[in-house]
Amino acid sequence: WRVLAIYMILAAHLSEQQVLKQACPSCGTSQLCNCSSMGLDFIPPGLTAKITVLNLAHNRIKHIRSQDLQQAVNLRTLLLQSNKISSIDEDSFQSLAKLELLDLSNNSLAHVSPVWFGHLFSLQHLHLQGNSYRDLGESSPFLSLRNLSSLYLGNPQFSVIRQRNFEGIELLHQLWIDGSNLSQYEQGSLKSIKKINHMIINLKNSNIFSEFFRDILHSVTWLEVTEIKLPVEKKSLVQNSTRPFRIRKLTFKESFFTDQTLSRAIVLLKEVTSLKELEAVDCVLEGQGRWNMKEIARSGPSFVETVTIIKVVIQNFHLFFDLSGMESQIKNLKRLTIASSNVFMVPCNIAKHFSSLLYLDFHDNLLANKRLAETICEGSWPSLQTLNLSLNSLKFLEEIAKITSRLPKLNNLDISQNSFGEIPDACEWPETLKYLNLSSTQIPKVTTCIPETLEVLDVSENNLKEFRLQLPFLKELYLTKNQLKALPGATPIPNLVALSVRRNKLSSFSKEEFEGAQVGAVRLSLMECRRSLVVSLICVLVFLAILLLVVLGYKYHMVWYVRMTWAWLQAKRKPKRAPPKDVCYDAFVSYSENDSDWVENIMVRELEQACPPFRLCLHKRDFVPGKWIVDNIIDSIEKSRKTLFVLSEHFVQSEWCKYELDFSHFRLFDENNDTAILILLEPIQSKAIPKRFCKLRKIMNTKTYLEWPAGEEQQQVFWENLKGALKS
Repeated sequence: WRVLAIYMILAAHLSEQQVLKQACPSCGTSQLCNCSSMGLDFIPPGLTAKITVLNLAHNRIKHIRSQDLQQAVNLRTLLLQSNKISSIDEDSFQSLAKLELLDLSNNSLAHVSPVWFGHLFSLQHLHLQGNSYRDLGESSPFLSLRNLSSLYLGNPQFSVIRQRNFEGIELLHQLWIDGSNLSQYEQGSLKSIKKINHMIINLKNSNIFSEFFRDILHSVTWLEVTEIKLPVEKKSLVQNSTRPFRIRKLTFKESFFTDQTLSRAIVLLKEVTSLKELEAVDCVLEGQGRWNMKEIARSGPSFVETVTIIKVVIQNFHLFFDLSGMESQIKNLKRLTIASSNVFMVPCNIAKHFSSLLYLDFHDNLLANKRLAETICEGSWPSLQTLNLSLNSLKFLEEIAKITSRLPKLNNLDISQNSFGEIPDACEWPETLKYLNLSSTQIPKVTTCIPETLEVLDVSENNLKEFRLQLPFLKELYLTKNQLKALPGATPIPNLVALSVRRNKLSSFSKEEFEGAQVGAVRLSLMECRRSLVVSLICVLVFLAILLLVVLGYKYHMVWYVRMTWAWLQAKRKPKRAPPKDVCYDAFVSYSENDSDWVENIMVRELEQACPPFRLCLHKRDFVPGKWIVDNIIDSIEKSRKTLFVLSEHFVQSEWCKYELDFSHFRLFDENNDTAILILLEPIQSKAIPKRFCKLRKIMNTKTYLEWPAGEEQQQVFWENLKGALKS
């Protein structure tokens, strides 16, 4: 009885292993088990301790049972996103003490149970977003998750956050909450988390913003709020809060502001003394700049040092005020970016008050020469070191140089992707300029307009045919995508340490060329002297040769014969049959793409869902990606007990079906061999079969084949006959 019991256990285990391998072929020997997008309705049995990564995403799983993952004790990553999971047994994850990542996002979970996560002591990343739960319950589901680093929560139905919901979590690298329909937030709910490096929340209900913001003042370093319509907040944002605060960066994305809400926000955010960086991306401002300047001035200076504004739409931009009265708020600012926002000028009286600004980025705007002269007036931007004016409407390089010379401390200037065209012989630049980017500015040459003080120069993507400049301090030179035929001389640039000359017209250079050579000593070959003529002649000859080969190949099927000869040589080197241990399919199915609907939706379903199921090899599903298709065909036929041909008019016209049939000539269509099974999906005229498939014609004349009937009763007999043939 003991022997019998052991035998039964082993048999059951082997049966589970077979089911697992049929459901997920990649689970055979690897630690990574990829079962995504396999149409599974359940977690396949047979998972072992060998597996560390299990991917079951994008299936149709509805329920996770206690025994499903019981043996996968070494699992580190479990991906279950995008299924239909609506229920999980309480002890389903009990054996997964080593699990580090669990993704249950985009399912149908109507509640979150703390029992699920009770034994996940190593869990670091948990994804629960995109389900249907409305809250997290009365207590915290995360009490046991002491090592949690990132948490993703919420969905369009998520409406309540309660005080005890986050107990047990002390530190998070990232917290992401979809609170697009959040209507109730109990104050103090997030205070239990001591530190959050980056928090992202989608918050459309502006009424709970202030309560939520007060709770995260001491824990969140970077707060990112999306889709909010900022309220006119009257109460202080730091009410009853003690310093010091932790929050340093506040980002608004896809949010909506008015003059009134923005004016009030500027005042209230000054109370957050730790806040150093403000960012607005893809936001909308409905207003004309009519801000309460008196209230803003009375509230004192701002502590913010960096402001970033990207793709902000001002609906009445042409009516916008010049923001006079904001002078006291900008004097401590060190970095300012306003990009892709249709900026065309900054008034001179405002620009003069940016006394501490070191970095200014105005890329992708509407700045033109005349407005730039007002933006960079005498006495403006006195501390500026880096200026980015790329992708604007600037012209006349000499004028731009003169304007920027008003900046006494400028050492880094980017004016790329403007249309300068011509370049003068002399320009007046800031004496401190070290870096200049003139890439993609349509300059046809370089002149002494380029300042000798430079250490880095980028003139990539222009029409330069040569580079002959004396730049004694230059260390880096970028000449990519020009028309250079020779390297720049080494003597005029003695301190050069980095040179980029990719995608030019350089043909060759040697060590001697770097050291220099006398012109009289150079002897050029015919190729070097008449390179264009020689190259053109070679190209014409090569083209004619290729054209001739294409015509001959098309007429005499040369490509087809070369491919098949190679396949035949490979087949000859292999044994007639694969060893039994390598045979893993009941049948390889050869069919035309035009017949895929019948094969994949009718035949595969009938055979693979039979009892016992047949394991079929389909090129769409089972071929190895990146492997030559002929090798895939050869290997698949050798690893299959039978080869099943679905014959139709489309089949005999298919190029790859011809290859499969030809390979079968070498290995299967032997008169004493019954491994080939023919299914006639529709009547085929004999003349439709290519002449080179004479053995196929012979077999169709001498061997029985299965014909697909029109009636349902005859179809049942057809399936029984086909299953019998596969078992034989």
